[in-house]
Amino acid sequence: MKISLEELLAFTTVIDSGSITAAAEHLDQTVSGISRALGRLETKLGTTLMRRTTRRLELTEEGTVFLTHARDILAAVESAEYQMTIRHQRPAGRLRVNAASPFMLHVVVPMVGAFREQFPEIELELHSSDNIIDLIEQRTDVALRIGQLRDSTLHARPLGCYRLRVLAAPSYLEAHGRPRKVADLARHSLIGFTQPETLNQWPLRHGQDTSFEIVPTVKASSGETVRQLALAGQGLACLADFMTQEDRHSGALVQVLAKDTVEVLQPVHAVYYRNTPLSARIQCFLDFLAEQMTPRTTG
Repeated sequence: MKISLEELLAFTTVIDSGSITAAAEHLDQTVSGISRALGRLETKLGTTLMRRTTRRLELTEEGTVFLTHARDILAAVESAEYQMTIRHQRPAGRLRVNAASPFMLHVVVPMVGAFREQFPEIELELHSSDNIIDLIEQRTDVALRIGQLRDSTLHARPLGCYRLRVLAAPSYLEAHGRPRKVADLARHSLIGFTQPETLNQWPLRHGQDTSFEIVPTVKASSGETVRQLALAGQGLACLADFMTQEDRHSGALVQVLAKDTVEVLQPVHAVYYRNTPLSARIQCFLDFLAEQMTPRTTG
């Protein structure tokens, strides 16, 4: 008896989502249906792929080997389906996208008009969150994440990167003076982040170090809030180029300590579960986003 794609999809989704229950929700199936698919798969292969306990799922050695083959098979099928979709019909349906508020406002939103014109059958649903979300729990098809990735269960596609700069409004500098060296920051109002703390490590040379940990005078959870505080003349801020490009070109924000700034490129990735049934919609969205972002990665 031959293995079915349904069984392969059930197996890989259970591994990606961490449980049979989560996989059933993601695939819109019943828990018993997923369990039966796994049982049939193990029977056909004549081996145990996972050890299931009340607390967790653990791959056997055979399961680890078979998982690689299963992913390759499903990826090949998805690629073939996508190519046929593009050739014979335009991608359609709902696409749920999640991104941090600043990236959504400054990068995604300006591109929506052109994307909808090119792919009018895709129904975009845009969600903003400044915290990392669970894609399955939030029913999200693709998330756009800035910075280094930690979740290895997701498929990640690099889209580009942006420089970090220390900036201030001219009104603040007129009132408080311009810092000439990194040590001068101790006398200034510094706008930082509540979390993660790594965002309060500014890319500045200080002695033998290539980063400088600030003690924020004001903290915010959102990069857009930090930007607005800087524009309002409330202090110095370290922000990515994607949200300050127009501010810098108009002079609303100006860079300080440029000679002491270390070039740090903050990566942007799209993350999604490898075996999603919406791969055609995701693929065309990411292709479009990557193409539009290319000239903007330098700021």
